[in-house]
Amino acid sequence: PIEGLRLPDLDVPGDPSSAGYAIVAGVLRGDAKVRIDGVNLNPARTGLIDVLRRMGARIEIVEERLVAGEPAGDLVVSRADQLDATTVEADEVPSLIDELPLVALVGALARGVTEVRGAQELRVKETDRVETVVSALRGLGAEIEGRPDGFVVRGTGRVRGGTMKASGDHRLAMLGGVAGLVSDEGVTVDGFEAVEVSYPAFLDDLRALGGVAS
Repeated sequence: PIEGLRLPDLDVPGDPSSAGYAIVAGVLRGDAKVRIDGVNLNPARTGLIDVLRRMGARIEIVEERLVAGEPAGDLVVSRADQLDATTVEADEVPSLIDELPLVALVGALARGVTEVRGAQELRVKETDRVETVVSALRGLGAEIEGRPDGFVVRGTGRVRGGTMKASGDHRLAMLGGVAGLVSDEGVTVDGFEAVEVSYPAFLDDLRALGGVAS
């Protein structure tokens, strides 16, 4: 340790990628409003909010403020009565690259065909997230196909549920948790402990939203 080093207390805005799972759970399942406090609202990180609103989600930003020099605010998310498909183009991808698996899940429950383009970077994440997301959601009953730069999802309004593998990817494990909330039969995630990489409290928060993961 370095002797005499003193660091000040510092508030840090919440990670939008981690908040995305609660946002999507609120949009798809919440009977009441879900409030998520202190989320980073830098425009370079809010692509998921923009896409979900375009699909028909009701996401309100309240108490906007600066936190550690970054725009932040609280999100109030309401259940959407109907969601419509959308296309995510390449210029939007950087602002929601880690949340694109959630877009696939929402697309499975929306009306129409949702497509993600220009997301080649997904193939070089912790896993090839195009392949792992397509495989996982297809195994849960979604109609989804991979593309070299993304995926196409045909919305059926439901996800059956079942068992999926996290493949050592924390984002995939959390995707399975949210899918379990909105599926007909629930979801068992093999390797759910991968969430510890970025969100150790995820299981507690998921249970607070009414879900039980295994």
